[in-house]
Amino acid sequence: MSNTPHNTPRTTPPVPTTRLGGPTGPEVGVQGLGCMGMSFAYGPSDAGESRATLERALELGITLYDTADAYGNGENEKFLAPFVAAHRDEITIATKFALAIDPQDPTKRHISNDPAYIRRCIDDSLRRLGVDVIDLYYMHRRDLNIPIEETVGVMAELVAAGKVKQLGLSEVTGPELRAAHAVHPIAAVQSEWSLFSRDIEAGVVPAVAELGATLVAYSPLGRGFLTGSFASAEKELGEDDFRRQQPRFNGANAEHNGALLDPVREIARARGVTLGQVALAWVQQQAKVRGLSVVPIPGTTKRTRVEENAAAAQLLLGADELALLEPIAGQVAGGRYADMRFTSAGRE
Repeated sequence: MSNTPHNTPRTTPPVPTTRLGGPTGPEVGVQGLGCMGMSFAYGPSDAGESRATLERALELGITLYDTADAYGNGENEKFLAPFVAAHRDEITIATKFALAIDPQDPTKRHISNDPAYIRRCIDDSLRRLGVDVIDLYYMHRRDLNIPIEETVGVMAELVAAGKVKQLGLSEVTGPELRAAHAVHPIAAVQSEWSLFSRDIEAGVVPAVAELGATLVAYSPLGRGFLTGSFASAEKELGEDDFRRQQPRFNGANAEHNGALLDPVREIARARGVTLGQVALAWVQQQAKVRGLSVVPIPGTTKRTRVEENAAAAQLLLGADELALLEPIAGQVAGGRYADMRFTSAGRE
């Protein structure tokens, strides 16, 4: 395995593969693509370049494409529909229910796991994506007013009805995962995991490994902060950019956290790679370190970035480099969200 990733289309090797949700699950690239930013959250994007990025990702062996009904209130699912139709047998499409966003005020979010709501959501997602079955269907967030066993029971009905192939959960705890898995096998758990966000390692990661599920790591590049692409959300990003709402990317927190990138820069300079490739390689390597299937889903709207990200799957960090990166997460200032109800961190 090469230690130095390549950045040109001709030399970037396809990403390796893994089985999603265990040995009987579909084979997917060990890196997926988060599609949210193509329609939502990170400011304007170029639709033509986003479509070209989807195609380039597939050429590189990236086959898991991640969306949700909440991303642009269904617009991201609609945007992906032509690509899904053109490559239906080559890709695994994942979408989600449970998180409703107020179209008039994106800062307002509502979580629902109501059975009737779930049944409406799956039909709406199938229609927008233009498919007969969703490959991987996630509960986007947990409604604490409804037992998780009840929610997964309804999701299992969707599998029995042929509307869904595999089930996933996002931002759940280890005990919640085990309780859900007792009702129906859970193929994937999607949680934030990066050099800046490692709270899931105490309970969630061991449970995922124990049950043979796949850990799908969202925001593995710290929403771009770990790449050095911005230093302060409030000073550099547009008014409609979601990162302006996140405490760790603003004010004194951002200044403090920016200094934590020094070890990442040191490794990147020594290897001749980018900061983002070091950060992403760290997440990819957790599969071997912790003994489970890991598929990070970095989001991008540009072909050059998806090539850069895919190359990180070939970058193997040494023990001394891993040790240099180890202390970073414990020093990060600021929470992942302004409202931590949207994470599993406080429920373990």
